[in-house]
Order: sequence, then structure tokens, then C-alpha cells
Amino acid sequence: MSQVSVTVYVVSDSAGDTGELAVRAAAAQFHPLSVHIRRAAFIQSREGIDSILSSAQTENSIVLYTLVIPFLRDYMVDQASQMNLKAVDLLGPLIGTLEGTLGLESRHEPGLNHVLNADYFRKVEAVEFAVRYDDARDVSGILKADIVLAGVSRTSKTPLSMVLAHKTFKVANVPLVPELVPPKELYLIPAHKVIGLTINPDSLNAIRKERLKALGLPDSAPYATSERILKELDHARNVMEKIGCIVIDVSNKAVEETASLILEHFQR
Repeated sequence: MSQVSVTVYVVSDSAGDTGELAVRAAAAQFHPLSVHIRRAAFIQSREGIDSILSSAQTENSIVLYTLVIPFLRDYMVDQASQMNLKAVDLLGPLIGTLEGTLGLESRHEPGLNHVLNADYFRKVEAVEFAVRYDDARDVSGILKADIVLAGVSRTSKTPLSMVLAHKTFKVANVPLVPELVPPKELYLIPAHKVIGLTINPDSLNAIRKERLKALGLPDSAPYATSERILKELDHARNVMEKIGCIVIDVSNKAVEETASLILEHFQR
């Protein structure tokens, strides 16, 4: 039986980030079925919409749009209906409800959530920080960070750093390896700033084997053996106990779920 797949065209008169994030969140509920995303950003004309809908007609597809310019949204509604295409208006109903509740008309300006304000620049600074101090390349970042992530390899330290950076947190991450003495800076900062990441040995074994396959290496390499994994996790546990930090088990957790737990810790 062939795998079912669908293509979702994300159409926007701005960058299309909102639509793509919504599709990815929905598509995760159908993993491992294939959901292909094709973003059509900064659409400003009826001709642009025509081109997208023509392409959508040639395959099993859905059109999701975040059009705030009224004539474009109206044209999308009419054309999608005439072509019998499945189309989802992500923002229109919400904007309409807000207009009715507030008694005000919306501004109908695309891209307002990307205005270059102070929060935007804090995010950029945090992302640059996460890149610079990733994997303890420069241990001085530990003393400057808002959050320090510590754990063995493949516990999602780097992806977590990026997710938290988009929440404007400056994050440094430190790999814990038995053969390396942890940076002394880990013990100099307040323990509440450090988040220890652990994982079930079997889960880590599976993740590492997949990583080795992706690199074209045999999954029997020492990096993925049970003995090596248990040694690393035992070393990491001892370091975390010495620091006295909170420890989060990332087994079977999405990066966003772990990030949410970290944010809850800092809010408390």
C-alpha cells in the first residue's frame, strides 16, 4: 500500500511564517504520513493567486492562506470555490470576530507581526548568542547566559537553545562527556540557571543509531553501544547532582514540550 501524502500550499501577502507553523503543528498529528509544504509568500496580485491555484489543481492538495488584504482574500475565496479546491482561511474568521467584538476595522496591513521592534532585536541577539556559545565552543558564554543546558550528546541541546532564543532567552549549552572535565563555569553560576537534560538509555540508543545511519556509519560504532550510553548518562547524572540543578527527562518529548517545561521553571 503506497503512503498517503498531501501538499499544502501556504499562501500569504507577508512572509507566510504563521501559516507554515500552523500546518506543521497540524501535520505532526498525522506523522509519519507525508505532508509537503509549499510556501508562496508576499503575494500581492490576483495573478499570483491564479498561478498557485493552478499548481494546486494538479495534485492532492490543500490551500491554506493568511491574506489580510481584502481584495486578495475575496479573490482567493471565489477562485478556490470555482476550482473546487479545499482552501482554509487561517486569519480571516479571527480578524472578523475581533472586528465585531472591538467595533473597529482592522488595518488590513500584511507583515505587522514582523515589525522591527525591540522584541525582534532581542530575539536576533539571543539567536546569535545561541550560535556563538553552542556546544561549549566558548565557555565564557556560560557566565553570560540566561539559561545553560547540560547533557549528553543527542538530548536536543542545540534545538532547545534555538527555541528558547526565539523567546528572547540567551542560552549556552554544554555537552557532558566522561573523558572531559566539565567547565568550571558550570559550578560558578546559580544552580537555577542550569537545566540538566537526561534521557532513557533505550531512546538514546535508537536516536544515536539513526544519527550514525544518516552519517553513513555503521550503527555498531561505540557512540551507540549500550555500555557507552550508560557510562555517559551516569557521568552526566553525577555532574548534575554536583551542580544541584533541575533535571528534565527528554525521552519521547518534542523539543517544544521540553522548552515549555523549561519556561515554566523560570516563570516559577
